[in-house]
Amino acid sequence: MTVVVWFRRDLRLSDHGCLAAAGDTPILPLFVLDDHLLTRAGEPRRARLAAALAALDADIREQGGAGLLVRTGDPAQVVPDVAEAAHAERVLVSGDYSPYGLRRDRAVAEALAVAGRTMTSADTPYLHPPGTVRKGDGGAFSVFTPYWRSWATHPAAAPVAAPEARFAPRLPVSGDPLPPCDVPGGEAYAAAQLQQFVDSGAAARYDEDRNRPDRPGTSHLSAALHFGEIHPRTVVAETASAEPFVRQLCWRDFYADVLYRRPDAAWGNVDARFDRLPWRDDRVQFEAWCSGLTGYPMVDAGMRQLQATGWMHNRARMVVASFLTKDLLLPWQWGAEWFLRHLVDGDVANNSLGWQWCAGTGMDPSPYYRIFNPVLQGERFDPDGDYVRRWVPELAHLPGRRAQTPWDQPDGYAHGYPRRIVDHAGARDAALAAYQQVKSDGT
Repeated sequence: MTVVVWFRRDLRLSDHGCLAAAGDTPILPLFVLDDHLLTRAGEPRRARLAAALAALDADIREQGGAGLLVRTGDPAQVVPDVAEAAHAERVLVSGDYSPYGLRRDRAVAEALAVAGRTMTSADTPYLHPPGTVRKGDGGAFSVFTPYWRSWATHPAAAPVAAPEARFAPRLPVSGDPLPPCDVPGGEAYAAAQLQQFVDSGAAARYDEDRNRPDRPGTSHLSAALHFGEIHPRTVVAETASAEPFVRQLCWRDFYADVLYRRPDAAWGNVDARFDRLPWRDDRVQFEAWCSGLTGYPMVDAGMRQLQATGWMHNRARMVVASFLTKDLLLPWQWGAEWFLRHLVDGDVANNSLGWQWCAGTGMDPSPYYRIFNPVLQGERFDPDGDYVRRWVPELAHLPGRRAQTPWDQPDGYAHGYPRRIVDHAGARDAALAAYQQVKSDGT
């Protein structure tokens, strides 16, 4: 008898509830390359997925298994076919609470049931999965801070200790080749990132340094958490004393909970009043934003970091999102789609609801009147101009904070840096008027 462990966003062997739930039953490890998901993932995310799969395959072989079975196609067909070939009565998964994941898993479970087989969720990608943190009356939280207070009182689960898994020494069916891998990734890589974050003191200094894109103050674990190369249980076990950092993991659970209850929030406004916002349709300005050519150094540095690395510092993410939605008054969905295409850690819940926070249209949003001044943000969080000079070489000749205001420097445009595409003060007034009109009409 065999049990199929269908890996999804849990590409690791340690701290894995499904492997523990398999007990002594031989495990057939399966990953399905699902076209529905792959077509929405940009090259950075595809590359990191390939790295995680290659590492998982190697780790399984090291434990005596035949490797990871990779199949391409519709999971509702692939998973039942593999289970039948392996004579497996059970399929174990880590729960997926995204709108697509829930639909897909229902279809797979129904197809398995036709043949008398079952699919069981034996783990979760979250510390406290959607639906488990509730008010005293059983209702859901709509604001983060009370959610955090309640979330923090729930006992933090310890990492799952499991006996060494017994992986099938032979695969019952042929698989597809692993996608080519050319970037680092996988469980050992994620563990090293966490160790570096702790040993360097960055975890202890997180509250002080997390808003400084010019400093190595963040964990860089977002992609590892997205792919499940490491579980947040493991992360919290090593960083529990760093409460400001743990609070960021709570945001991850909160947004997953919101999207679980409001699947329409993936691409629609949580606050329907803002469906009436008069978004502009200016593809020229959008392209300037995408390319990091807005003429605002902090905005352009963030957008160029994204294109070069597939990642962007969180402070920069907020600055560029505010600029797109408030200064340019362009739809947050345009920015969210661009991010998903380019981010290695692109996650629908974090991405869409984070964008709505900045746009002021979501659950527990930033107030609509909070409009980040991109110049002041740069001067405050990149005071020496190091972040800007790193990603905007046209401004590398400007020392210190002068890199934040090239228009005030006699040689600020000497190396081809573009002029500002919009006047922030005027754009701020226009955005405030548009948002206030929507608020007034809705009362």
